[in-house]
Amino acid sequence: MPNEKAVRIALRTQQILAHEAGSTDTADPLGGSYFVEALTAELEEKAQELIDRVQELGGAVAAIEQGFVQAEIEASAFRYQAEIEAGDRVVVGVNRFAEQGQERVELLSVDPESERRQRERTARVRAERDADAAEAALAGVRRAAEGDANLLPPMRDALRARCTVGEICGVLRDLWGTYDAQHA
Repeated sequence: MPNEKAVRIALRTQQILAHEAGSTDTADPLGGSYFVEALTAELEEKAQELIDRVQELGGAVAAIEQGFVQAEIEASAFRYQAEIEAGDRVVVGVNRFAEQGQERVELLSVDPESERRQRERTARVRAERDADAAEAALAGVRRAAEGDANLLPPMRDALRARCTVGEICGVLRDLWGTYDAQHA
């Protein structure tokens, strides 16, 4: 028998298809070529209006420089959010069919034996690597993170020096701290 979570996922999938994908907007969405053609024509018309507007501004670069593109993105995002908040745009699980309580999240529990083996492997890597090279590579990550340099090359160098992801993240945490949504 399917569990409660599987049943809820199946139900939400149907609700998304009905309310967000618009599959109930026509009697026969897969056979209704007129409906698909009408949507395509509407999309083409709106796209052409936008292209014409960009051309009127002097092209894509000019539109960007004049702030048109950013303004259009912001206006679109504002309209979208306003439609959601007004209930005019259905987002399943957000403004319609939302769960009343908090869903219980199953946390991953790691097998203690597996954790022990991984700790041993990590200790072995640290013991066998060139400690000076690892320390220098982590210092390179720190230097890049303190400035505005691309972090990827020094992080790649640190990985080549057999630094762990945890050590690299530790350097970044020391510099930048950690994000806490409750205090943001």
